[in-house]
Amino acid sequence: MRSVELDAILGAMLQSYDGISDLNFSVGRPLQVEAFGQLKPIAVDPPIDSLTAYQTENIALNILGNNRRLIQHLLESGSCDCGYQLGNQARFRVNIFRQQGRVSVVMRKLNSVIPSLGSLGLPNIFEQICREKTGLVLVTGATGSGKTTTLAAVLNEINRNHAFHVVTLEDPVEFIHPHHQSTFNQRELGTDFDSYPNGLRAALRQAPKVILVGEMRDRETVEIAMTAAETGHLVLSTLHTIDAGQSINRILGLFDQAEEKLIRQRLADTLRYVVSQRLAPRTTGGRQLIMEVMGNNLRTKEAIALGEEEGRNFYDIIEASETFGWFTFDQSIIHAYEAGQLDEEAAMLFASKKGKVIRQIDLIKKSRGEEKNKNSGLRLDTASSSRY
Repeated sequence: MRSVELDAILGAMLQSYDGISDLNFSVGRPLQVEAFGQLKPIAVDPPIDSLTAYQTENIALNILGNNRRLIQHLLESGSCDCGYQLGNQARFRVNIFRQQGRVSVVMRKLNSVIPSLGSLGLPNIFEQICREKTGLVLVTGATGSGKTTTLAAVLNEINRNHAFHVVTLEDPVEFIHPHHQSTFNQRELGTDFDSYPNGLRAALRQAPKVILVGEMRDRETVEIAMTAAETGHLVLSTLHTIDAGQSINRILGLFDQAEEKLIRQRLADTLRYVVSQRLAPRTTGGRQLIMEVMGNNLRTKEAIALGEEEGRNFYDIIEASETFGWFTFDQSIIHAYEAGQLDEEAAMLFASKKGKVIRQIDLIKKSRGEEKNKNSGLRLDTASSSRY
């Protein structure tokens, strides 16, 4: 397969459905796209009903080109990340990996348009996040939950309102930010720097006001990021965690027990916001963003420094801080349900505390005049149904 043929296939796949986020090439399966969270097969001419190991390897080699570093990384570690440009149509973040001795390829379609806070419908609290001058801001969630898109909107807001020097460390560079008021230097792992810790150390000598770290992958990266936040920088990064509490525990888990007290205190002082995200199926089609946002006040500082316990946990602190613009996943879910963006099944599936969500949904139904189904499943015996 030549590069021209691969580009033609990629172009056809992108035009097959609306809402495409990923292209999937796996041995034994047809060409597939993920549209609104669902994998769907693609028909091409000539037809490819089942990809062979030879075909997926050819696709991978066309994407890698002659990049010896990436090929070596794939052979040694079993996977590698890179970017791919499809002419003027699209850019992709690509992961090539081996499974059962064969090669698979997943290509994440990147948006070419830089999103804004308004276009994503992000809550007003994000305007406050963008005004932070120092500290650590984390955006967390599972793979594909929109963390990079949210951070791109935050950087876009900073770019349009502040004359800052912004340095990004990414793997790969996804959104290419033009220079507005801010000056952007976007560095790609493997091309512009060799590791996140080294790239972050170098960034401290590049006079930035804002540093984006693509992902907090290890202890060393977290430690340098906290140092940067302590020394007057705003550090934005991501974690693969599901909520604020797990994010704190993930960071603490990277350090030895003897260091825990000091790390807790440093984190309590530097952490500004934790934004956690999930994407749920929307009633009208597509996916609905639901979020949890926790900021920093005396109660969160205490919970981070001393740990959670009964009467002092992040869920209750966030729930009680709605006046500050914070909210839990459950509060976000109830808001989306009330607005008709989520149905009851999706609301229950993504809820953190299902009992609370059930009670709130029942109250909404009652206010709408909807009858609650109280059928217990019991049946009153009548004379005609009696066995005697």
